[in-house]
Amino acid sequence: MSTQTSASDPIAVNNSKVVVQPTLSFWQVWNVSFGFLGVQFGFALQNANVSRILSDLGADLHSLSLFWLVAPIMGLLVQPLVGSASDRTWNRIGRRKPFILFGALAAGIGMLLMPNAPLFVAFMAPMLFGALMLALMDASFNVCFQPFRSLVSDMVPPKQRNIGYSIQSLLINIGAIVGSILPFLLTNIIGLENTAKQGEVAPSVIWAFYIGATVLLGSVLWTVFRTKEYAPDKYYAYKGIDAQAVAAEQAESKKLTQRLQGFWQLMLTMPKTMKQLAVVQFFSWFALFIMWVYTMPAITQNTWGLDAQWFDPDYLNSLAVIPPHIIEAKGAAGDWVGILFAAYSVFAALFSIVLAKIADKLGRKLIYASALLLGGLSYASFSLFTDTTPTSVNLLITEVVVPAGAVGLFIPMIGVGVAWAAILAMPYAMLAGSLPAEKTGVYMGIFNFTIAAPQIVSGLFSGWILASVFANEAINIIILAGVAMIFGAISVYFVDDKNTQ
Repeated sequence: MSTQTSASDPIAVNNSKVVVQPTLSFWQVWNVSFGFLGVQFGFALQNANVSRILSDLGADLHSLSLFWLVAPIMGLLVQPLVGSASDRTWNRIGRRKPFILFGALAAGIGMLLMPNAPLFVAFMAPMLFGALMLALMDASFNVCFQPFRSLVSDMVPPKQRNIGYSIQSLLINIGAIVGSILPFLLTNIIGLENTAKQGEVAPSVIWAFYIGATVLLGSVLWTVFRTKEYAPDKYYAYKGIDAQAVAAEQAESKKLTQRLQGFWQLMLTMPKTMKQLAVVQFFSWFALFIMWVYTMPAITQNTWGLDAQWFDPDYLNSLAVIPPHIIEAKGAAGDWVGILFAAYSVFAALFSIVLAKIADKLGRKLIYASALLLGGLSYASFSLFTDTTPTSVNLLITEVVVPAGAVGLFIPMIGVGVAWAAILAMPYAMLAGSLPAEKTGVYMGIFNFTIAAPQIVSGLFSGWILASVFANEAINIIILAGVAMIFGAISVYFVDDKNTQ
C-alpha cells in the first residue's frame, strides 16, 4: 500500500523516536473496508429472510426469537477470541486479514447450504439443518466483523478516524441495500417464484443466497489483495508501543486459567468510555434485534391485515389447504421487508456520507443521541400505517401493487436508517480513541459483548412478551423496540467522549 505523510498527523513515540503514522488516501481507506460490503450483503440477506425461511420450514412466531439467538451467542463466543488472536497474529497474509478471509469462506459455505435445508431431510429435520447453517453463518460473519473494525483502527490515523468508520458504514449499507432487495429483484425482474410450500424455501430466496455468497467472497478478496497491513515494527512505531515488551508478553506461556483471569481482568479494567457506551449499546441492539426478527410478521399483520393465527403452525397444520391469498400476502410482505430494509440502508448510506463532517462540527454525542431518538420515534410510528387499500408503486425497476400503508412505511425507514448509520460508526469512533493500541483487537472483541448481550436478552424475552403480553400482535413488539431506542438516545448524554489513546 502506498502511503502519504502529513505533518499535521498526531505523532507516536517509540523508544524516544518520533514516528508519524501516514495519512491514507480516500481509496486506501475505501479498500480497507471494501470487504465489509460483501459481509454485510450476506448479513442483510440473513436478516431479511431468515424469519421467512424458518417460518416456511415450520417455526412459530414466539420461537423465532430463540432461533435468532444463535447470532448474538456466536458473536459473544467468537469475537473476543478472534480479537485476542488477531492481536497476536503476524504472518504472510497479515494481522487481521487471515481471519477475515477464513470467516468469509466459511460464511459462503453456510449461505450456499442453508436455503437448501429441505434437501437434507434424509439426515435431519429441515428446520434443524437450517438452524445449524444459521449458526455456521453467524459464527463466520462474526469472525469477519471484529477484524474489520480493528483493521480500520490499525491502518487509519486518529485524525481520519471519523471518515474511516463513516466509509465503513457507507460500504456496509451499500451491501445491505443490495442484499435486502435481491429476492425482490429476482422475483420481479428475473421472474423467480417468491412463494413456498410449507416445509420448503422460495426459489427467489435460494438464488439470492447463492449470489450473496459470491459477492461476499469477491469483496473480501478485494480487501485482502488491495490492503497491505503494516509490518510489526512499523505498527508498533506508529502506535507508540514498546515492541520488545509486547513480544515478551506474547511469548510468555500461560495456562488456560491464567488467560481466562487475564481476560476477566481486561473486562474489569475496560476504559470508562467503553462502559458508558455499553449502556447505549444495550438499548440500541435490543431494539435492532426485535426489528430484524419481527418486522415481517408485524407488517403482514398490521399493514396487509392478516390475523395472527396465520403465523401459528398448529393452526396451519389443521387446515387441509392454506388459502392462496394468505400464501400470496405472506410472500408479498416478505418481499416488501427486503425493500424496507434496503430503504433504511439507502438512507443510512446517504447519512454516512455527511456523518463525519457533521460529527466533526457538532460533536459525536449530539449526532449519536439525535439519530437514536429519531430511530426510536420511527419504530413507534410503524403502527400508524394500516391502510390496506391496494396501491400501485413504481420502483423504477418494476411496478408492484401493495397496501397503501406499506408505501407509507418508507417514512419511518428514514429515521431507522439515520439511527443505523450512527450505530455503525459513532460508538467505534468514540471508543477507538480510548483503547490501548496493543490491545485494540481484544477490546473490540470485548466490546462486542455490548452488541451480543442485549440481543440475547431480547431473544430470550421478546418472544415471551409477544405471546404473553401482546397476544402475538407483532406490531406492539416493534413499538417496544422504539421505546428502547429512545432510552439509548438518553444514555448517550452520559458518555465521556475523549481521545486518550
